[in-house]
Amino acid sequence: MSALGIGTYLGECTDDEDERYRSTVREALVSGINVVDTASNYRCQRSERAAGHAVEEAIAAGDIRRDEIVICTKGGYVAFDGSPPVSRAAYDTWLQDTLFTPGIASQSEIARSGHSIAPAFIAHQLAQSLSNLRLKTVDVYYLHNPEEQLLAVDRDEFRTRIRAAFRLLEERADAGDIGGYGCATWIGLRVTPDHKQHLTLADLVAIAREVGGTTHHFRAIQLPLNLAMPEAARLPTQPLGRKLVTILEAADALGLGVVASAPLMQGKLATALPQELHALFPDCTSDAQRALRFTSSLPGVATVLAGMRTREHVHENIDAWRGMA
Repeated sequence: MSALGIGTYLGECTDDEDERYRSTVREALVSGINVVDTASNYRCQRSERAAGHAVEEAIAAGDIRRDEIVICTKGGYVAFDGSPPVSRAAYDTWLQDTLFTPGIASQSEIARSGHSIAPAFIAHQLAQSLSNLRLKTVDVYYLHNPEEQLLAVDRDEFRTRIRAAFRLLEERADAGDIGGYGCATWIGLRVTPDHKQHLTLADLVAIAREVGGTTHHFRAIQLPLNLAMPEAARLPTQPLGRKLVTILEAADALGLGVVASAPLMQGKLATALPQELHALFPDCTSDAQRALRFTSSLPGVATVLAGMRTREHVHENIDAWRGMA
């Protein structure tokens, strides 16, 4: 996995934005970035489709081989098709027609009006993602913010739901639909154990071993990590043995890869960083580059994901590593 990966979260649900993403992902792939991160709900499935076209074009042109790139996507949030419903009433009708009536999910399986990790729902989203991405296999498939469920159910029910989802993902890994799976989180791995949405990484790995044995396919986690959100590196949130350790330490001990998201905090860290950081990264020419390098430099971080929507943005970010041995 390259130190820098391209994310596809932001943007409007428009054809122009689709073309920008298609062009930018293609540019990233031919420029040495080999990690593409997306999700079924990003821009109403449009981000997956744009990424799929870019990957297909790059492979067809001989710019890359399929086994040289790592394609990651996520399932968990309901994913509209092209554009969001225009009203709450339209949304309720969409849920009924798209999910409830066909039996893809029941009302009790949808938490907070839009999140589910029920096996049938995840299986449906995975099949949808494979189609959107024009792939036979997704390299890493994440449960998207599973801590959302903890706002709707108790811990025992949460573990039951995680176990069922992991069992489904183990089956899909054995079938070749995914290479491995993980959890892409926002808050769950950064908060302390007394927090309602806290996720214990050791428990998740234990559940994976229960359903998949010692050769289980639970391989990676994703979480925000940046200068303003350093909890993964600084805050002991994870019970491991008889002590609390940071998430980076826990992931290393448990053999999991760590993918860092939001390194620029959606642009908030791209300017006005303290002068002291300039000396730490003398090869960098912008604060955005310094912020990327900071996150990438933390021990245990495999890849840093940055949202990029222009070719110029791709090359500016890649230049954060220029001059490194």
